[in-house]
Amino acid sequence: MSEFTLGCGPAHELEITLRRADWSLADVTKMPQSEELCRQIRSVLLGHAKITTFTEHVVDLDADPYCPEGLFATGEGTEHCKGGKLILTPGKIKLYLAEGQKNGVGLKGHQLRKELADKPVLNANALDYLLAHQEMIPDECRGKYIPFWGTIYRNAYGGLYVRFLCWRGDRWVSDYDWLDGDFGGNDPAAVLAS
Repeated sequence: MSEFTLGCGPAHELEITLRRADWSLADVTKMPQSEELCRQIRSVLLGHAKITTFTEHVVDLDADPYCPEGLFATGEGTEHCKGGKLILTPGKIKLYLAEGQKNGVGLKGHQLRKELADKPVLNANALDYLLAHQEMIPDECRGKYIPFWGTIYRNAYGGLYVRFLCWRGDRWVSDYDWLDGDFGGNDPAAVLAS
């Protein structure tokens, strides 16, 4: 253990720095109570350790979905599969292709929707959360159009649509596709990993 005395100059500079870093008196009084905490802070200062923060990503799959202009989440044919609170972690989302999508021809959206009925498809709330937290989007999604089949919208004329996530040039965006269209091998569904 090294010997030193914290004189008025260094103590005052430390106080100023701690105030700038939003420390409270209660925070400062915890320091002498935890020798281990002081060791950990010193390790960071010496570059032997680093501080990482953890943000828990929680998606409310039960909330009403966002509706892009011209689309509605209520009415005949629409659907919003609720799923409670989803704690989103790496690997929690996987991409799923139905057999008919693997042959190079694709499936009509209405047929694919029926085939996905027993799969843990994610709804549009997960899509919107990913747009707001793009660091959580799996790398394997780039270059694909990822529909979120848990929410089906309709327009004023009764056409049904599903929203999807895709990379456009320099950023992730959301768009939507008509269920009368084809969904091929580049359109895997976003589902929960088991």
